[in-house]
Amino acid sequence: MTDRDGIRRLGGVPARSDRLKDVVASAILVLAAVWVLFPFYWAAITSLKQPVDVFRLSFVPWVQFTPTLSNWRSELFYRGSAIFGGLGNSFLIGLGACLVAMTLGTLAGYGLARFRYRGWRNRDISLYFLSQRFLPPAATILPFFYFAQRLDLLDTRIILIAANATFTMPFAVLLMRDAFQGIPIEMEEAARVDGASSLQILLRISLPLTAPTLVAAGIISFAFTWNEFLFAFVLSYSRAVPMSVLIAGTQDVMGVQFWYVSTRLLLAILPPAI
Repeated sequence: MTDRDGIRRLGGVPARSDRLKDVVASAILVLAAVWVLFPFYWAAITSLKQPVDVFRLSFVPWVQFTPTLSNWRSELFYRGSAIFGGLGNSFLIGLGACLVAMTLGTLAGYGLARFRYRGWRNRDISLYFLSQRFLPPAATILPFFYFAQRLDLLDTRIILIAANATFTMPFAVLLMRDAFQGIPIEMEEAARVDGASSLQILLRISLPLTAPTLVAAGIISFAFTWNEFLFAFVLSYSRAVPMSVLIAGTQDVMGVQFWYVSTRLLLAILPPAI
């Protein structure tokens, strides 16, 4: 018997093969983590650089450049009212769009899950909601602008909430429909026998059982609204400007001020992350 046969019988080859797989998997995970986290690291160190250091290749603070808090002082103290106003607008618009989308989406999802419609079938209604995600927002920006102008809603949070809720509601409808379909119909039938109405069944039985999906759909709606730029850029200019527009507003005659972009970017990331 050769040494190789002995290793195979003792399980040495499979063990080495498993170790190799673990090393490869670990290397892939490390590369993926670096790929995901590097933009945040870049933003953090750029916010601590002087303008002259931004355009030089430097990654290690105190070694390749001297960190400074001047950018943070400038944004928080000299432009603090605009920055915190933008954060407040983003929060209120995101919360409002989330509440509207979740309220209407939950009711529509429950209707699609528990009722059968004639003429316009449930499947067609679901496809209609899904098609709203395939519709480019740029195709609707002019109608929204005309609508806001005619109703004197330009530069208000109301029009931004309505625009964002329109494009986030399909997520709520489809996610809640699938969640309600996963609840055994026998539970609702038993409650109906005991005299519960459809609204009572929804509020006391179905909604508590679908709470995880409700929270997930709400987070998705809020995140999409928080990051939205096109509607905010066109429909607001002063009072209702959210943080996404303020981040894009760091360009002047000298070009993009990346040190301020990084500072505002980190400020915009913190609230939803918390």
